[in-house]
Amino acid sequence: MQLIFASTNRGKLKEIEKLFDYYEFRILSLADFDNYPEIVESGTTFFENAKLKAEKTFNHFRIPVIADDSGLCVEQLNGAPGVISARYAGEKSNDKKNIERLLSELKKFETPHKASFFCSAVFYDGQILLSAEGEVKGKIIEEEKGSNGFGYDPVFIPDGFTQTMAEISPEIKNKISHRAKAFNDLKSLIINYWRNK
Repeated sequence: MQLIFASTNRGKLKEIEKLFDYYEFRILSLADFDNYPEIVESGTTFFENAKLKAEKTFNHFRIPVIADDSGLCVEQLNGAPGVISARYAGEKSNDKKNIERLLSELKKFETPHKASFFCSAVFYDGQILLSAEGEVKGKIIEEEKGSNGFGYDPVFIPDGFTQTMAEISPEIKNKISHRAKAFNDLKSLIINYWRNK
């Protein structure tokens, strides 16, 4: 089955390709096309944004789509950065600037800085919308460690670990991460749907 992953994020794409590797899926991303729709993440929840990405991408290419929206939710910041995690430091922000703003916001609070990564993943083929969610709880540390991850991975230590998400091996990360949990569940739903179609 050919699927388009509605993202240009190469870090996310690598994770998704590994998660779907053992099945007969060919995963393309928006970066594989010269022309793809501009998607404004205007939803107020992760699910709304994932659904918006999937529907807009499918309507453009008419190929089944998988999409997600994910982010970091910090207790002391009332769930921020949340759905604006990727642009927390502004529309033209990057991972480094987002982390800098996050750590700056947390300076006024005592440790531990409890947080969670959350992911909403969806599949859409023009007929049916399937969805799944994943979450990993942990804490934010005050200096970056590791180079394996992206986003907020270098400052997030998942519960039960002493290393950040950016220090953990990709093999372990793909077993415990919010995105892995969501897409593994979604993959099962897609396979079941496809077999019974």
